[in-house]
Amino acid sequence: MRVTSTECVGAGCVLLRLRPEEGHLPECRPGQFAQLRVDGPGVFLRRPISIHDVEGDEISFLVQVVGEGTRWLADLKVGDRLNVVMPLGNGFSMPASEGRVLLVGGGVGVAPLLYQGKALKEQGIPFAFLLGARTKDLLLRLDAFRQLGDVYVTTEDGSEGERGFVTQHSQLSASDGRWTMIQTCGPTPMMRAVARYAQERGIPCEVSLENKMACGVGACLCCVQQTTEGHKCVCTDGPVFDAQMIIDN
Repeated sequence: MRVTSTECVGAGCVLLRLRPEEGHLPECRPGQFAQLRVDGPGVFLRRPISIHDVEGDEISFLVQVVGEGTRWLADLKVGDRLNVVMPLGNGFSMPASEGRVLLVGGGVGVAPLLYQGKALKEQGIPFAFLLGARTKDLLLRLDAFRQLGDVYVTTEDGSEGERGFVTQHSQLSASDGRWTMIQTCGPTPMMRAVARYAQERGIPCEVSLENKMACGVGACLCCVQQTTEGHKCVCTDGPVFDAQMIIDN
């Protein structure tokens, strides 16, 4: 693929857009991911990155710089070539049209929720975003989310939106049954708390896990997750799971 644009979006993250050199993008579902090859010195494994958005034959990834591999990806320039294996894994489900979905994200975990929001909007399914971060500066691409639907925000220091964690937001703490499904991605403690909230209220919930991966195709077993149905590879059986499968594991 060829890099069509790069954009710094804050919090040490870069929005990377790519387009196939020839032909068209394969069909991608929200919640799936790609394995991006890194050609930097001393880096041997691809980096698994959630699909952030798809527009025609252009695909977007939010890359958070956490090491040499992601730094190499963030330093790519327009016109550079990048080897990509995609789409991988299983994505979010599409709930019934009469429901109302809450998409809950924290930190860079908001990445796959934008594309899911777009898919829900295209299907005419009501939804809203609930996005959290430690501080205002760590909230990512709020304008893009607001273009799709309602966005509720929490920050731990109260610098944007309501103060506290996502599970303390008034949309959840004072919920009167307005949400019929919750789909979430972000830090493990946050997802565990959201899953508990959903379980206590009988709301179906899906979580997108971010276990460490190497191959992305179920061969290396690096990403194995204990579930109520035994060990599952996050890269092939997930990354999206019914929260009930993992809530106590």
